[in-house]
Amino acid sequence: MKAALLTIYRLVYEQVLRRLIFLSSAQTAHHRMLNLLTWLDRSRLLCGLLALIRRAVSSDCPVKVGGVSLPSRFIVAAGLVKGHGFATEAEALHAIAVGQNIIPGWRSLPALAGLVEFGSFTRHPRIGNSGNVVWRDAPSRSTQNRIGLRNPGAVAAAAFLAAHRSELPPIFGINIAASPGVTDPQQDIRDVCEAFSAFVEQDIRPAWFTLNLSCPNTEDDPSGRQTEDQTRHLCRAIMDYFHAQHITTPLWVKISPDLAPQQYDILLRVFDEIGVRAVIATNTLPHPAPTDAALTAGIGGGILHPHALNAVRHLTQETARQNHALDIIGCGGVLDGTGAQAFLNSGAAAVQYWSALIYRGPLAAAVIEREIQHGRTPPAGRPRPA
Repeated sequence: MKAALLTIYRLVYEQVLRRLIFLSSAQTAHHRMLNLLTWLDRSRLLCGLLALIRRAVSSDCPVKVGGVSLPSRFIVAAGLVKGHGFATEAEALHAIAVGQNIIPGWRSLPALAGLVEFGSFTRHPRIGNSGNVVWRDAPSRSTQNRIGLRNPGAVAAAAFLAAHRSELPPIFGINIAASPGVTDPQQDIRDVCEAFSAFVEQDIRPAWFTLNLSCPNTEDDPSGRQTEDQTRHLCRAIMDYFHAQHITTPLWVKISPDLAPQQYDILLRVFDEIGVRAVIATNTLPHPAPTDAALTAGIGGGILHPHALNAVRHLTQETARQNHALDIIGCGGVLDGTGAQAFLNSGAAAVQYWSALIYRGPLAAAVIEREIQHGRTPPAGRPRPA
């Protein structure tokens, strides 16, 4: 029955719905998706129906990764369910007070897709970049964006989720990003710790927290916080805060593709030393924006896949060599069974995905899991150099 339902779903999405979606620009389609998620979030009944659909087609594969027992090895990556941008924290809090949904998809996407990492959230709200900030490259099944960490800020995000605490999914993650443009190391630490504390103070306890050290679409140096000293100071401050507050939530860290092997090795040593439980490899690949080569936009999907896979291979091999107490999570181009299996074969304990929602639809995880289990996958898109 599950196989038949998934076959019907694939035909409907890939032969009809995706073609209709792709008649519009990626930017237009992105806005329409957020509007749809906002509408779905309003209805407990519809979200309950979405959850029934997911359960009808999904074959969960439980896994323990990064100190968390998960019902599936597929997680929607941070970047989608992170909310609207605001100029100030007061504006974001006012929007909550008047009943606005400032984080579209908070209820509907976990219901339909399963595990979701919310965020990235920064200490202060960010409007993000203006103009055309989302693109797709269908031949390579890639996406590219320079949304610019648009989000309502950690304080407002925590307040919004706290207002809906009883309806949050049973298992989810929260992703916190360092504030772009901050050059004072002490201010950097204060901002990150205050962002984490915003959720703790609202008693929002996700299954895991992720520190995002790499934000390639903000014009900030994507490797600037991945030096040994800066990484150690940030992670140590977070872990010290957790210990002081008696928080046992595992800390994961998300890093960039294409770092030097020596830099990956240093980061792993720091993570193991401080007690980070998992490394997400990787964030998007920095590359010139399609409409303006002077701007940076992060590439995900098919073009990112070989870069992320190389990072996972190196990280898992070095983790095994040094006996680090870390799990590696693959992220980048998990578009089909072949791509996901490549990460798993390279030692990844789980995978995160985003572009698959565009190219395979909202039930992408169920489709890809079945392709893994039965060794079948559709032809891959045409690869293109980044």
